[in-house]
Amino acid sequence: MANPTQPVPEIKLDAFIPAEMAAKAEGVGVKKATGDALQLFALAILAGAFIGLGAIYCTTVLAGTAALPYGVQRLLGGLVFCLGLILVIVGGAELFTGNNLIIMAWANKKISTMQLLRNWGIVYAGNFVGSVATAALVFFSKQYTFGGGAVGLTALNIANSKSALEFVPAVALGMLCNAMVCMAVWLCFSARSTTDKILSIIFPISGFVAAGFEHSIANMYFIPVGLFIKQFDPNVFQLKAFVDAGKTIADYGALTWGNFFIKNLIPVTIGNIIGGAVMVGAIYWFVYLRKSK
Repeated sequence: MANPTQPVPEIKLDAFIPAEMAAKAEGVGVKKATGDALQLFALAILAGAFIGLGAIYCTTVLAGTAALPYGVQRLLGGLVFCLGLILVIVGGAELFTGNNLIIMAWANKKISTMQLLRNWGIVYAGNFVGSVATAALVFFSKQYTFGGGAVGLTALNIANSKSALEFVPAVALGMLCNAMVCMAVWLCFSARSTTDKILSIIFPISGFVAAGFEHSIANMYFIPVGLFIKQFDPNVFQLKAFVDAGKTIADYGALTWGNFFIKNLIPVTIGNIIGGAVMVGAIYWFVYLRKSK
């Protein structure tokens, strides 16, 4: 029987405040930076696949929105793309772009530079494997032929436009993107429930997709799936959606493996690091964790 003189433990339902969020982010950063390499790599493969699933959902939904205004199309695509980060955060996985917040633990000297770079390197490689493997699986599934080829047409259009970016705009779009992604992850540190986490994710993630910002890990799915379709299934251009749109392989000249790496992945990754580590992580470290002299 409980002692009536003892105070009843307080049940807290309010979200964590920013100072508490910063402490949680630092602790998570230390754990991530010192984790087992094989476990990190496996969880990173999962995260790449999860982001790929969000990209598949987005591509499929956008394939049916040609009659809608541009902004409405982008909104729908952004909302469904949220699936990717929801799976990463709630399901548990290691995503390079979100892990840019580990910079907070590094700035407070809780981890070394080598530990920081070790995490980023392992997770980036794992994300690449998971994303490209998902793109290959979608290619072999022929899912892109659905809707008379409308899904494949959308996939190729997305991949081609991303492969045609100039370096400076790609960096800037990457900065804007990961500022929003890391804000979504940051908001999740305030959460006390799964519902809190999902609601924290929806608006920043749908916002960056709707605005057309560039996410390096998502592009590890979006561009390879387009390349697989273009290079290994020339018959796709005979499907109804391509014929109706008047699209041929010549319309996708920018879509090459070289452009994938040089014009998109490298500059977007640079921008993602600046946007996530500097524009979000470093700022919140300075405000809440920096030790005054």
